[in-house]
Amino acid sequence: MSSVHATAADSMVRPGWRGHAAARRASAQARQAPAHLTEPHWVRMLLLLTALGFLGLFLFAPLITVFAEALRRGTALYFSAISDPDAWAAIRLTLLVAAISLPANLIFGVAVAWAVTRFQFRGKQLLVTLIDLPFTVSPVVAGLVFILLFGRHGWLGDFLLAHDIKIVYAVPGVVLATLFVTFPFVARSLIPLMQTQGSDEEHAALTLGASGWTIFRRVTLPNIKWGLLYGAILGNARAIGEFGAVSVVSGHVRGLTNTMTLHIEILYNEYMFSAAFAVASLLALLALVTLALKSWVEWRTGLMR
Repeated sequence: MSSVHATAADSMVRPGWRGHAAARRASAQARQAPAHLTEPHWVRMLLLLTALGFLGLFLFAPLITVFAEALRRGTALYFSAISDPDAWAAIRLTLLVAAISLPANLIFGVAVAWAVTRFQFRGKQLLVTLIDLPFTVSPVVAGLVFILLFGRHGWLGDFLLAHDIKIVYAVPGVVLATLFVTFPFVARSLIPLMQTQGSDEEHAALTLGASGWTIFRRVTLPNIKWGLLYGAILGNARAIGEFGAVSVVSGHVRGLTNTMTLHIEILYNEYMFSAAFAVASLLALLALVTLALKSWVEWRTGLMR
């Protein structure tokens, strides 16, 4: 009788065991062959070669050309082009504009991200849409808007002229144009991050009696520091390499309102190709440093998750 019961129990267990074994084999096969690797080998190779060819043609080849042309006529001419007074003035102005726009973008980005993710108010969606405006409007159009507002014949031109305030064709105009094209980066880096994190920790700190500044400094800022740094790096890179809006409002005054990008354009138009590529190589080096910092921040962010 016991053997009959054992046989019946064994017949009841075996199908379930076989089902579990089949499920485990199917799961192992799924792990060994992900869906995105089931294409034929030649398809994967074609996609890889296409991506490498695109990067080589549009990224590596221009980058190599810049440094090769900059050093083609020797290091003496290279350092002479960089040490030229107009080049130094362009470098100083570029760094000055970046130094002014960076803290302004940090303050604006944190304030907007805090408002959008922590409060409900009328016009919230409109504010989020307006943040993306510099991404959709041509920088040249933005420069023309500043000309219309602050130019000699603009809406505020008479007032500025009466008080001897120069914005267009001066350093303030360059700073304003740069701020316009760079302010979305920090906000756009923080908004999705803060939405994902939520506000539970901040509410807990508030119930424990922490002040608003303490909550921001001890809770919010540590949670968003990598996203903040990521947005700052992207915004700073855009500030250094901006051309369109700055070209419209600067007036191309050598030694005064020319940034590095504008100085490169002037040198190239005057057929001083080696000097133009020498200054361009500095921008390329700054771009590589920015890329390295961006990759490091992404790596650190991945470790924190």
